[in-house]
Amino acid sequence: MELLDVPIWPGSSSFFPGSTPFGFYDNDYEFQVDADKVADFCAKRLGYPIVDVELQDKNFYAAFEQAVTAYGNEVYAYKLRENYLSIEGASTGSSLNNALITPNFSTIIRISETYGSEAGVGGEITYHTGSITLRNNVQQYDLKLWASASGIEAGDLEIKRIFYEGSPAIVRYFDPYAGVGSDFQGLLESFEWGQYSPGINFVMMPIYFDLEKIQAIEFNDQIRRSAYTFEIRNNVLKIFPIPSLATPLFFEYILKSDRYKSSISQNTGKVTNVLNAPYGNPDYCSINSIGRQWIFEYTICLAKEMLGYVRGKYQAIPIPNSTTTLNSSDLISAASSEKTALIEKLKMYLDETSRKTLLENRASEAESQRLILNQIPSLIFIG
Repeated sequence: MELLDVPIWPGSSSFFPGSTPFGFYDNDYEFQVDADKVADFCAKRLGYPIVDVELQDKNFYAAFEQAVTAYGNEVYAYKLRENYLSIEGASTGSSLNNALITPNFSTIIRISETYGSEAGVGGEITYHTGSITLRNNVQQYDLKLWASASGIEAGDLEIKRIFYEGSPAIVRYFDPYAGVGSDFQGLLESFEWGQYSPGINFVMMPIYFDLEKIQAIEFNDQIRRSAYTFEIRNNVLKIFPIPSLATPLFFEYILKSDRYKSSISQNTGKVTNVLNAPYGNPDYCSINSIGRQWIFEYTICLAKEMLGYVRGKYQAIPIPNSTTTLNSSDLISAASSEKTALIEKLKMYLDETSRKTLLENRASEAESQRLILNQIPSLIFIG
């Protein structure tokens, strides 16, 4: 049959650069040394020399290369998930494979700046100032018309603040206790406090007394007289009380388009998503024995899977006076379940060594030590 004409595993191999499909690790001396050992390991695990193994050395090399890459992919994908908030916006020009990454708040601060923009205390949205002229006996003013006349696109205007209010209650504060006691007013003038309230209150009265008086003045303005206030709905401004003279009214506004523009930053050469985070293939020489053992086990799974597909092409082989059936389905099924188990084992190991888990374990250890130390009797020293 055709199968018998194809060279199969002869019992040994000799690796040289260019023997793997991608050549990711071909120039790594330790990979070169381990390649032939892994090929021999896989062949013997598959039954050689008791049975023939219908694979060539390059099949084992390809499985070995894929196993190293799969190991690096799982490890770096986990590190990327753990550190992405700290590396987003960093340069893509330098490798993070062996970088020690300290958590930082750069992304969190960038997100929080949007709240500052809305509150008018920071951020990247520009606040603009505009004004209209109040007219006698005119209570409503359409700021959308003002925006159109100012060259602002329809629907792009958002009013953030209206500068329309009465004088502060503190400037109309009458203190019945003024004029008694010592000349504390002159003393407080030296600290530039005197203009706010008669100085005697800062010395003789509790602070809540001042607050109650100010609140009483504000309630008086709201209930007994027409207070200076306004309402704005859909950028239509309504003034209270109805204006009785022409006076300018100032306001602050933003452009809604600025909010969108400030949320997008075109940064060539920066980490913007998990696709361009600068993690590359691992250096095989830097992988410790724990990682290499996982790689060896994963390699045999890949080799077993390949052998199953090869044997699957020849379900039955004729022998003298009979036929024999190959175990392709058993090999493929075993390889699939073993690969899944190895991946889950690696993910569990990475979870157990994550920053969050290690800190929780350290805290639990510290609590346990505290409980143990509390059981030690405390001696009383008598001198």
